[in-house]
Amino acid sequence: MEQYSISFWNLENLFDIQGSPRRSDKLDRAIGNDLTGWDQTQLDLKIQQLVAIIQQLNSGQGPDILGVCEVENKHVLDLLVQALNLPNRNYAVIHSDTNDQRGIDVAIIYDQTRFNMEPNMIFNHVVMRRTATRDILQVNFMTVAGNRRLVIIVNHWPSRSGGQYESEGYRQIAGETLAYFHHRIMEIHGRDTPVLAMGDFNDEPFDKALTNFALSLRSKNRVVNGTNPYFLNMMWPLMDEGVGSFFFNNQPNLLDQFLANANLLKTSAQIKAKPASVQINNFPEMVGSGQYPSPIPFGGMGKPINPDGFSDHFPITLELEEN
Repeated sequence: MEQYSISFWNLENLFDIQGSPRRSDKLDRAIGNDLTGWDQTQLDLKIQQLVAIIQQLNSGQGPDILGVCEVENKHVLDLLVQALNLPNRNYAVIHSDTNDQRGIDVAIIYDQTRFNMEPNMIFNHVVMRRTATRDILQVNFMTVAGNRRLVIIVNHWPSRSGGQYESEGYRQIAGETLAYFHHRIMEIHGRDTPVLAMGDFNDEPFDKALTNFALSLRSKNRVVNGTNPYFLNMMWPLMDEGVGSFFFNNQPNLLDQFLANANLLKTSAQIKAKPASVQINNFPEMVGSGQYPSPIPFGGMGKPINPDGFSDHFPITLELEEN
C-alpha cells in the first residue's frame, strides 16, 4: 500500500524582485509601483517563511504533490524548491505561465521519485472572459509504484474583488471550464480515470460556481453512482465545523478546496482519496493573536510586510492511497 500526501497552498504574492529582467514590460507597467522595495532580501525572507511551513507538512516529510497559486514565474518556484532541501525528496516544478493581469500563476511541485509526468500531458485550460485571468492547469501523472494514471487539476478562480455577487459570473465560467475538461478526460482516458481538482476557488463549497457549474457535490453516493462526471467536495466536513482557510471581515471562508471524482472514491478504486485525512494546516506560528484564528499574512504588493507572516491563506492537505 502506497500513501501519498497532497497539499495546496495560496502562497500570497510570491513575486520576482522589482525590476526583474524576467518580467515583461507590459506586466512591469501594470504592477511596477506595487513592487517598490521588493528586493532580493525581501524575496528571500518570503521564501524562508514559506519553506518553514512546507517542511512541516506530511509529518515533516513535505508533500508528495504541492499545488500552489499566486506565484509570478518559474524562477521564484525554483528558488522555493532549492530552499526546501528536504531529504529523500527530488522535487520538480510544473509552471503555468498565464496572461493574468497581475501576473500571478498556478503551479505544481511534485516528487519525481513518486510520480512520473506523462509526456505531452500538461494542459493549460483557458478560462474565457473579457480580461485575462489564470488558466486551469492539468497534469497527467503516472505513479512510480503502480504505474497508474492520476490527473491533477490546479485552480485559482477569479477573485471577489468588485463584490462577491458582481464577480460570481466569472467564477461560474471557471467552474464550467473545469467541468468540461473533467468530462473530456473521461472521454479520452476512460471512465475509470481518477481526477483530483484542487485550488483557491474564491467561492465556498455551497456556491453555484462549484455546485451547479463545476458539478461539485456534498453527497458521495450521488458522485459515485451518478451518470454525470461529478466531483465530491472534500471540504464539507470542515465546513460543518465552521473553520476556514481564509478570513474576511473576521469571518472564516473555505475557499481552498479538494474535489475528488468518483474514481477516487469507489470501493474498487486503485487510488483512493481518504476523506477523513482532509485538514487545514494552521500551525501555531501561522495563526494571528486576535479573537479569530486567521492566518498571518506576509504582505507585499503594496501592503506592509510582516517578517513574521507567511500567507493570507492556510495550506490544506489530503491523503491518497494506492493499492
